[in-house]
Amino acid sequence: MGTFLTILLVIFSVGLITVVLLQKGKSAGLSGAISGGAEQLFGKQKARGLDLLLQRLTLALAVGFIVLALVVSYIFPPL
Repeated sequence: MGTFLTILLVIFSVGLITVVLLQKGKSAGLSGAISGGAEQLFGKQKARGLDLLLQRLTLALAVGFIVLALVVSYIFPPL
């Protein structure tokens, strides 16, 4: 069971890395870093299509990765 969870954790981590790298950048240099947070906060840029799918997939993989990491660390405590 522990080996299965560890392999699943590796699959989730590789999937998370892949999905994050597939997303396009949201900022345009320094000005994007300053105004980008406000645009996302007030909803001026709505994600559609592939961007929305990648955002949701990133969230799902991140939550799964964190949960699996906690479960694996609970099953195999550090020595």
